[in-house]
Amino acid sequence: MPPSVPLATYRLQLTPNFGFEQAAALVPYLKALGISHLYASPFLKARSGSPHGYDVVDHNSFNPELGGEDAFRHLSAALATADIGLILDFVPNHMGVHYADNPWWLDVLEWGPKSPCAASFDIDWQTVPAHPGGGVLIPVLGTSYGEALERGEIELRYDAAEGSFSAWYYEHRLPIAPSRYGEILQKVVLEAGAGEQPAGRKLLELAARYRGPHNPPRHLAPTFKAELASIVDAKDVIDRGLRAYRPNGEAGAILPLHHLLERQHYRLAHWRLAGSEINYRRFFDINTLAGLCVEDRGTFDAIHGLVRRLVAEGCLHGLRLDHIDGLRDPHQYFRRLQRLIDVAWPSKNRPLYVVAEKILADGERLPRFAAIAGTTGYEWLNVISRLLLDDRGLAALARTWHDVSDDERSFNAILIEAKRRVIANILASEFTVLTRLLARIAAGHYTTRDYAAERLRAAFELFILHFPIYRTYITASGPSREDRAVIEGALANARADWFGSDFGIFDFLRDALTLDLIARGRAGHSIARDRRFAFKVQQFTGPMMAKSLEDTALYRFHRLLALNEVGGDPAAAGLSVASFHERMQERAAKWPHGLTATATHDTKRGEDARARIIALSELADEWTRSVQQWRQLNAKLVVSLGPSRIPSPAHEYMLYQALLGAWPLAGIDTSFVERVQAYAVKAAREGKQETSWLAPNERYETGLKDFLDRLLDCKQSASFIEAFDAFARRAALMGALNSLAQLVLKAAMPGVPDFYQGTEFWDLSFVDPDNRRPVDFAARASAVNSIGEPSDWRALVSTWPDGRVKFALMRQLLALRQRLPDVFINGSYRPLDIVGPNRHEIVAFARLGEQNAVIIVSGRLFGRATQHGKRWPPSQAWNASVLADGFSAMHSVLGVGKTIMGPSLAAADLFDVLPIAVLQAQYAPAKRERPRTKVSTPAK
Repeated sequence: MPPSVPLATYRLQLTPNFGFEQAAALVPYLKALGISHLYASPFLKARSGSPHGYDVVDHNSFNPELGGEDAFRHLSAALATADIGLILDFVPNHMGVHYADNPWWLDVLEWGPKSPCAASFDIDWQTVPAHPGGGVLIPVLGTSYGEALERGEIELRYDAAEGSFSAWYYEHRLPIAPSRYGEILQKVVLEAGAGEQPAGRKLLELAARYRGPHNPPRHLAPTFKAELASIVDAKDVIDRGLRAYRPNGEAGAILPLHHLLERQHYRLAHWRLAGSEINYRRFFDINTLAGLCVEDRGTFDAIHGLVRRLVAEGCLHGLRLDHIDGLRDPHQYFRRLQRLIDVAWPSKNRPLYVVAEKILADGERLPRFAAIAGTTGYEWLNVISRLLLDDRGLAALARTWHDVSDDERSFNAILIEAKRRVIANILASEFTVLTRLLARIAAGHYTTRDYAAERLRAAFELFILHFPIYRTYITASGPSREDRAVIEGALANARADWFGSDFGIFDFLRDALTLDLIARGRAGHSIARDRRFAFKVQQFTGPMMAKSLEDTALYRFHRLLALNEVGGDPAAAGLSVASFHERMQERAAKWPHGLTATATHDTKRGEDARARIIALSELADEWTRSVQQWRQLNAKLVVSLGPSRIPSPAHEYMLYQALLGAWPLAGIDTSFVERVQAYAVKAAREGKQETSWLAPNERYETGLKDFLDRLLDCKQSASFIEAFDAFARRAALMGALNSLAQLVLKAAMPGVPDFYQGTEFWDLSFVDPDNRRPVDFAARASAVNSIGEPSDWRALVSTWPDGRVKFALMRQLLALRQRLPDVFINGSYRPLDIVGPNRHEIVAFARLGEQNAVIIVSGRLFGRATQHGKRWPPSQAWNASVLADGFSAMHSVLGVGKTIMGPSLAAADLFDVLPIAVLQAQYAPAKRERPRTKVSTPAK
């Protein structure tokens, strides 16, 4: 039985080319690596060909493209044999819609609000223009609706097996309401001239029997369709008669199909209308992912059926819950999930492991949700990065960025501009719905009805622009103290930007957001409307922040790309060792079992690419001079377009950093050039300045790829490549040391280390889809044997560019976690003091169990010790000592058989080949004698 709290998780991306059988074959390797839990991407039935699984179309079936249930059972058996647990990435927030593969969505299109499935989707039925009966916008057309009709791209078809009619737009199926079948049958029989034929007469008889605007009703519709399907030769008559609904070149020929479509529960539209007219909640701005209403008890029960069964069978040992910020009431969701687990989970004394994908801003605390152990760990990725960078170099990097880009704005100003862009173009419809609802709330009471709709919209926009986090978690009982402080802080900043005398509008907005407007003792405003507004605002601010911060601003501000990460702050300062210790002590006390991630399928670059770029904080002045030189060398490659250029100065600067992170030390090949080009185009589109996803600028994108093609051509850019390669090799060495420090911190600090697939070797990938490329697991499995035990660190360091030194360190650390699970799962955290001239270049702490302990000492800020990347640092480079009082029987985990004498531990003794020490020890907390200080010989 795997431990209830994982010792280490391994994230595996399942795809149609890498399914359950391939994962099962990987289990022995994961066991040898020291992994306790396989953490799988979504494996429920998703859209055909899905490369990620998040577009689930049936929560209660296994994905057949991964092998289906039989193959899953094979994987489950393999994991059980190896005593490895399974964690599922579960998607409660949304489903894949449109196309023809989601039966719930198809039922909603067919029956509208009367569909039993309608309660499962968050649809504002009354907001579609020209649909007085209500409808849902279907923005799937590649051209205008009129053009699609006239070209015959929208086609009415008959399914003889089902006895059903649907409009089709290429691969998108749009069921026709059965109440319209009668008129269709009459028209097709007439068009086919089959009124006197047996099949034609039977079709007309069937239509007459169900005459009326609401016939057949839902409970009789299956009978109607079965009768229709059973009529002999009906298909031939109908297929001929459907000519009546097709364009034939004559004026007005398309009107019958248009009039039919206008009487459906949906409105077909050009995809560009989604930004301003969409009336169903989406996952961010993705039209093919519709939000689910899991607050509806029937929906909750329906989507958790298979999960409940797998938990009850003991096949599932954990859940990773995707995008909880999209849920209407996460607190309610987690309480229901806890009850489900309590009933289904067979091991009552061992909790099911549950983590939530939740992006926390710096200083933000995770609410105390029921059932969960913590987050997926983005916040710790950024904490580690900030600990490893040199705060002293950030000012120079900021100056370089501002000079090159000619943009003096702060990151916050760039973020606010990005939010305005998102409100105007991407989430305009969602924003408009909220402002209309706010205006209705104000108009509903005499004390607030004089707040004009436009002023309310302006005030609400300022609130959104200054809202600092992804969302609050207000429930029907009101806000927490923390949520109220966030709202009031955003409103205070909004007031500062307000022009006008009607400041009272912000008091009204505050009361509406916090539900104080409908609190006990305050009557008059609509309770239902205010709750709907407050809860929908919370579902809006997450996508708002994601699209403006993650998918826009992070691609516009390039001071130091290592900080441009999910959950990160590109303008953040470095983190002191003392602050790191404070955060770790708090984590050990409050959230000791959440995940610690350094790479995921969503991170903006590979963990080791980020570690390389961090090194720029120690090479800032030299970097500035080098960039100036490279820009001069490459000026001939830039295409000038009047006042603009390709690439823009900002993009050129970004590309130098991105290249540094991913630079192949073995040399440039065609694959690398293509990967860089794909990244550059995506980054430019995300930034939404020179080009964008909504309006691609082909000339700019082509110019960007041409620039990179010539920049990375050894014949055209020999001088640049030679100069860049020399700099990149030094940054790579410092980055490798940062990576090893990152690895030991992740593995030993409070929390559960999560390893993304393939990161056993250096991970120099770009953002997705680059970081989701197939992994060469054969090479990694081979490394298990080739590295051997014990590890020859000197030999591994001599070939450090091949990444085997990282692999070996990872295995040693995971083996230690396996030997001492209580130390890492339940152990406390104790900072260790460091003395000596180089004390600021070391971080040290201990994890304490009942008696056993593990001491971690790691170097950081490697610029001085490596002579700015020119050498692997010798142990004598550090003149500092770690004070480890209260410990005995200390021996090195990395240096087999090496005993360490304390209580003062000289860095020169600890750091043998690696600037990392991992000591296993006994801990006697009663001994508190102050040790004598031992300092190593002078640093070299």
